[in-house]
Amino acid sequence: MMRLAIRTLRFRKGGFIATFIAVVFGTAIVMACGGLMETGIRSNVEPQRLAAAPIVVTGQQSHKPPGADEDTDAFVLTELVGVPVDLMTKLRAVEGVTGVIGDRSFTAPLVTPSGPVVAEGHNWASAALAPYKLVSGRAPRAGEVVSTTGRLGSRVSVLVNGVPERFTVSGIAAAPAGHTFFSETDAARLSRMPDRYADVGVLVAPGTDIDAVKDRIEALGNLTASSGVDRGLAEHPGTTGQREALIAIAGSFGGIAVMTMMFVVASTLALSAQHREREFALLRGIGTTPGQVRRMILGEGLLVALPAVVVGVLPGMALGRFLFDQLAEHGVASSVISFYQGLIPFAAGAGGAILAVIGAALIAARKSAKIKPVQALMESSLQRKWFSWVRLIAGLLFLGGGLALLIVTATVMVGPLAGATAGPSVLCWAIGVALLGPFWTKAVLLLWRWPVQLFSRVNGRLAIRNVSVRSVAMSAAVMPVMLAVGISTANLYMQTTQVDAASKAFTRDLNADVVLTSATGMSPQLVQQIRAVPGVSGASAYVRSTGVIDEPRNAPFDDDGAPLVGVDAQDANGPAPVRLTAGSLTALTGSTVALPEYVAQKINRGVGSTITVTMGDGTSVKLRVVATFAAERGYESIVLPAALVTAHTTDGLVRQILVRTDPGARPALTKLAAAHPGVQVADREALVSANAEDQKTQAWVNYMLVGMLIAYTAVSVVNTLVSTTLRRRREFALQRLTGSTRSQVLRMLTAEGTLITLSGITLGTLVALACLLPFSAKVANDLPTGPLWIYLVIIGTAALLTFTSTLVPALTSLRHSPTQPTHAD
Repeated sequence: MMRLAIRTLRFRKGGFIATFIAVVFGTAIVMACGGLMETGIRSNVEPQRLAAAPIVVTGQQSHKPPGADEDTDAFVLTELVGVPVDLMTKLRAVEGVTGVIGDRSFTAPLVTPSGPVVAEGHNWASAALAPYKLVSGRAPRAGEVVSTTGRLGSRVSVLVNGVPERFTVSGIAAAPAGHTFFSETDAARLSRMPDRYADVGVLVAPGTDIDAVKDRIEALGNLTASSGVDRGLAEHPGTTGQREALIAIAGSFGGIAVMTMMFVVASTLALSAQHREREFALLRGIGTTPGQVRRMILGEGLLVALPAVVVGVLPGMALGRFLFDQLAEHGVASSVISFYQGLIPFAAGAGGAILAVIGAALIAARKSAKIKPVQALMESSLQRKWFSWVRLIAGLLFLGGGLALLIVTATVMVGPLAGATAGPSVLCWAIGVALLGPFWTKAVLLLWRWPVQLFSRVNGRLAIRNVSVRSVAMSAAVMPVMLAVGISTANLYMQTTQVDAASKAFTRDLNADVVLTSATGMSPQLVQQIRAVPGVSGASAYVRSTGVIDEPRNAPFDDDGAPLVGVDAQDANGPAPVRLTAGSLTALTGSTVALPEYVAQKINRGVGSTITVTMGDGTSVKLRVVATFAAERGYESIVLPAALVTAHTTDGLVRQILVRTDPGARPALTKLAAAHPGVQVADREALVSANAEDQKTQAWVNYMLVGMLIAYTAVSVVNTLVSTTLRRRREFALQRLTGSTRSQVLRMLTAEGTLITLSGITLGTLVALACLLPFSAKVANDLPTGPLWIYLVIIGTAALLTFTSTLVPALTSLRHSPTQPTHAD
């Protein structure tokens, strides 16, 4: 049967080319997702600035609330914890350690004529960890720096809490640009953590057991010792959180891609087998057994899939690298992580594609192999029955899954978390509808047949009769259109709805008229200067971080912690986005907190009570509740004094100041900002945009990934429609022999294409609404929001693909004489 399968490929190129293309694209997409997953799991970051230290010691960058269960995930601290200076003596005393070097790392923006430039500052002693060496000059003393550029004796300005401070260049070092080295005294002052090092490099004698030394160091308590490539993670602590985001994106999208690939490949191969019923009828009529038919179809599928998998490797590697670069460029992944795409992603892509082909081939061969020869000869010219109990049960199960996820989304999920169930629901709805495609296609045709017949008359009536008799084949063309429209509409409008809801939740209570921003930080004294400007009725620093409520333990926040917002004390008309329901923000100073009303009720803490919060740097603070405020569910933040939040952030800088002012005060604010390097005055839209930056980044990622799925489902649309149209060449020839002109045949196909497009768009829109309506009700308490042009582009693309894939092959077929023999693909 394998020899027969090989010979069959020569004469059935059309159908097998469609399967080949589907497998190539499917392999590439799954392999790309596998590369992202492997990169996230490995998270290899080559050490650079700490490369000379065999072991790098950092503070414990995770926190598990006291009394939490063992199964409770530790909260990843978002701010730098550091290593206490008083532990240096204990580290030196660890057996096997020959020396320790503390590293102070901090933001040290350089003031240039064109504005401040973001740069890093370090103590000069840490240069030995690279190692960076002097090219000229000497080590810095108080008031001096070693720079990577410039000349000896020149003066440089460094922003310290937003205020320029002058230093003399005492030496030039061979180090990457953007690094400035200070004396130990100055570095301790500028880093804001004189009692802590950012990390510590540990030196050991050659031949020392590194793992044993690491165990002894970690036994000192609350320390993490890293060696090898893990030292890069210590050098770039922000990559830990991005690692989890990369794994989550790759896992969720990879799962959707695998399911989509299996569906597309299965539908393409099944359609190819369906078009060859006459051939299978002949084989059964001459004595071929069902097992031989199955083996032949399976062999044909593997003969196509294996070379397609090999061809899909190169685009898969390129696509994986492209996706990682885009994620790094938009801040989702760290650019310092080394991209990997080894055998595991290849095995995932190849294995998924081959399993999809095997499953599709077995399903496609099931009926052709089981029916009797005489029955096969009859059914080769009649409408193929589509109903089976297996298909019905599978379709109902998927529809039931979509309904269950709809109910969970509408009743259980809160705010942005609704996307966790709404996203998978669209796949359940789409697959359930596709499995029962002929039923849904007939139902939708009842809606569209009369309008199409009204506008197209004779050709429309002929098209309607065609699709009514060939409803099963019609559904095979409608379902890919439904899949493309449904998945793309649901996913894109989920993102636009969530971004819009986040923006409205933030701006609903925002009283600020303008915002002062700085990428390099502003002086806390600037807030007082702004308040003194005539026409300014209020000003407040605005600082963000993340923490976790330790006590009480029933706080309604997920494992990623609670968003912390720092603002200054203010009255009810202050600029901060807080709508009070009890208490007052005038007392928001020292160790105090304002809670969202829902959170306060959940943890049973009102005004005057206390809670315990672990800040972003791991510091535990006891806070007195001074106010509660209204907040949209799913968008709650804990409000603390700006000074408290700033003191527990890595850089301790204020980058945004909210101002409530009269329009006439704008020139004075602009003049004041100009006197502070890097400070700019912007409208409140700048603050809204910055607040929604995470949402917009996530939306952009989903736009890109959904775009790939849309392109893949477009392949399915083209494959299906081209194959279906080419199979009808005998039908077109018969029409022309009975008097129809080429133009009449094309008009009939145009009417059929209109029915296919309208049916696919209708079903796809219903599938999308089944996901979007409960999602938007929970996220925004409203209908889905987003530009109408997105939907118009989706349905316009679906229509263009449908008509192109139908009319172009038809034009090719109609160029030949109707009496010329044809071979159906």
